[in-house]
Amino acid sequence: MKTKTLTERKLYDVEAPNASTGLINGQSSNVLNWDDVRYSWAYPLYKNMLANFWTPFEINMSGDVKQYPNLSSEEKDTFNKIIGLLAFLDSIQTDYSSRVAAYLTDSSLSALMTVLSFQEVVHNQSYSYVLSSLVNKQKQDEIFEYWKHDPVLRERNDFIANGYLKFTEEPSPKTFMESIVYDIVLEGLNFYSGFAFFYNLARNQKMVASSTMINYINRDEQLHVRLFCQIFKELLNEVPELNSEETVQFVQETFKKAAELEIQWGRYIIGDRFPGLRMDELEAYIKFMANKRVNELGIQRPFDGFRENPMKWIKAYEDINHGKSDFFEQKSRQYTKVSDANGFDDL
Repeated sequence: MKTKTLTERKLYDVEAPNASTGLINGQSSNVLNWDDVRYSWAYPLYKNMLANFWTPFEINMSGDVKQYPNLSSEEKDTFNKIIGLLAFLDSIQTDYSSRVAAYLTDSSLSALMTVLSFQEVVHNQSYSYVLSSLVNKQKQDEIFEYWKHDPVLRERNDFIANGYLKFTEEPSPKTFMESIVYDIVLEGLNFYSGFAFFYNLARNQKMVASSTMINYINRDEQLHVRLFCQIFKELLNEVPELNSEETVQFVQETFKKAAELEIQWGRYIIGDRFPGLRMDELEAYIKFMANKRVNELGIQRPFDGFRENPMKWIKAYEDINHGKSDFFEQKSRQYTKVSDANGFDDL
């Protein structure tokens, strides 16, 4: 295998097997037979992703429409800015995932990435759905422009975007690996202070519909993290040059910097301004999530301690078990059973 270059998957190859010969730079007919794929974890993950299917139109926003005008000015400002942040992240994520798919030799992984891309489109549309229910078009446009102009948010977003750009502009196994790490930062860390804000609102019986939507997105993102963690591990196994101390240091330092930026953003957008959310707990929560994600990559955690979730109340808002209703009986919905097998064993 040539490890300095990265070649796109062929549209079809009559000389190649259906099950690919490698994660990248391998051979595959590009015909998908779920009973003949290289990676045994691909089909169970595909089924879990399908089981999460939802659309924003399922969520009744009438209660939030009535509550939104009565939020404090700080609650409204933070609500709007976090929605604007999430819209940016999921927008670039849609494009990034399609570019990753082009280089995955195995057609089952390409299919998983296609499902992921679709889910990111749904997430992004859900932000428009929420905002169109709550604010006028002028305000909605302002919120969607926010990421361009706020220096704290811009630094945080540029950190991820630049990691993606290096891969898209100079595709190689190394830049591919690095972009996966940035992806797990985006989906597995950068959303979580925002999620905490919405779940805290729900805990105070505010904006429950918006928080339910966030819960659906949260469930999707956990599976997306699992997919990219699996790809990362397979890549290091199949390209031994990448399974190095340099990679370990890159992962740890990237997550340290990402956590620093996320904490900075948390102080700026949340701070100690909202009952039930303490900044010291949020900072510990962010470091806990960074440790969790790095551990899921099979690498030693970057922060000493921070092995337990300091915001245990949040688990009730992330985990919705089979047959139960969302939050305060807002609507009935059936879910796949949460278990160790599908990645929801911990926050």
